[in-house]
Amino acid sequence: MSVFSVTALGGATAAKAIPPPQRNYRTRTSDQLYVLSSQIHCLNASPPSLPPLRSVQQRLRARVSSNDAHFNSIPEMNEPYNQKRQQQQQLQPSFTEFITSERVKVVAMLALALALCNADRVVMSVAIVPLSLANGWSRAFAGVVQSSFLWGYLASPIAGGMLVDNYGGKVVMAWGVALWSLATFLTPFAAENSLLALLAVRALLGIAEGVALPSMNNMVARWFPQTERSRAVGISMAGFQLGCALGLSLSPILMSKGGIFGPFVIFGLSGFLWVLVWLSATSSTPDRSPQISQYELEYILNKRQNSVVVETAKSKKVKVIPPFRRLLSKMPTWSLIVANSMHSWGFFIVLSWMPIYFNSVFHVDLRHAAWFSAVPWAVMAIMNYLSGLWSDMMIQSGKSVTLTRKIMQAIGFVGPGVCLIGLATAKNPSVGAAWLTVAFGLKSFSHSGFLVNLQEIAPKYSGVLHGISNTAGTLAAIIGTVGAGYFVELVGSFPGFLWLTSLLYFLAALFYWLYSTAERVNFDDPDS
Repeated sequence: MSVFSVTALGGATAAKAIPPPQRNYRTRTSDQLYVLSSQIHCLNASPPSLPPLRSVQQRLRARVSSNDAHFNSIPEMNEPYNQKRQQQQQLQPSFTEFITSERVKVVAMLALALALCNADRVVMSVAIVPLSLANGWSRAFAGVVQSSFLWGYLASPIAGGMLVDNYGGKVVMAWGVALWSLATFLTPFAAENSLLALLAVRALLGIAEGVALPSMNNMVARWFPQTERSRAVGISMAGFQLGCALGLSLSPILMSKGGIFGPFVIFGLSGFLWVLVWLSATSSTPDRSPQISQYELEYILNKRQNSVVVETAKSKKVKVIPPFRRLLSKMPTWSLIVANSMHSWGFFIVLSWMPIYFNSVFHVDLRHAAWFSAVPWAVMAIMNYLSGLWSDMMIQSGKSVTLTRKIMQAIGFVGPGVCLIGLATAKNPSVGAAWLTVAFGLKSFSHSGFLVNLQEIAPKYSGVLHGISNTAGTLAAIIGTVGAGYFVELVGSFPGFLWLTSLLYFLAALFYWLYSTAERVNFDDPDS
């Protein structure tokens, strides 16, 4: 379309056609304005009937501005926006980048440590039979040997959490793995020489393993932004569950090849090897890692929330003695204690009594029930990662962190509660095994609930909070394990105890939903 310049001469209007410009929408705005302004310059002499010059100029400027905006003809003006958009896109890691990142190497090492932790723990449940036959132990004394681990485990989580808060997860985890590997390695030698020595090394195993979960939580909080922590905890706890499956399945094979010493020596030496790799290949924080890329370091630092500023390497250390009274005065702390207690109650009930339950109710010979030693734990390991991934996706999509944690914990408690009712009413072992396997899978959602929540309400005291809740969980495990036997003797019904456990699951889920939060809680102000 031609553009006309207008001149007013003696009241007559003449128009002179100007050749149309080239259709180039990338012409700079200043050039367009100059051409158009020169074309209407003569309007200054126009008669009063014509629109004022300023009005015409404003309309023309608006037209040029709209054309520029529509055709994106001003790259210089869009550069800050484009740079910001490109930076945001660059900060979103791809799946390949995530899998090959330094932080995933750290969490893979944590998963291996927890696998060894659980494998060393369950080896005794396999070895207790030949040890009892060789030493003439009664069932009662075999139970004492088994429980000696829990008494050691009861004593260490709080102290271990304080050590983690003061010295970091890397150092404390290294010492913990070294000590529990030494205890595992010495167990068969102690059993041959002294019953007291055997109880002592089993208690040492429990003491050393008490620092594992607080150390894992500390390292995850330092290395992973909040939008990836559920995934990281899921990977770590998947190693924990796989350790149980590996311990139960490999111990008989190793014992058939190397006698009673086989599994203890192999798992013990594996722990020493892990310590060497851990100390040489990982760093306590991302900014201290010589292997981390600049891209990954910037991503972690940019995504890190203000609530975890105390987790950096330059942060000041917490007090040697944490404010226990103020920690226990807040309801979010008690929501974590209740959740951990119920989680441990259910876990050790299944671990200790389900073999006897299937044997006494369904008359199943568990030596030939492969699903029990592998399938439920493998399902739980897989669901650990999937639940963590779903939790992270919910947060990234805009869901509040508090609501996400509550949803995950509700699934992790209500789901197993329903499944235990199904198990109690099952009429054959296949149906019962299916309910138990589903219960294991849904139980793993708790790891994206209360277990991650520990880092959020008090990153400064996450270690000692984990220790407090873990100690309560261990007490609940002891009470549940012992109480199940007395309940069955008094009531005469094992399914009745499953109904009771199911009710406790529902009550714990309600308590956590009412009183938990993902907001940071101030435990340092006496007046808060």
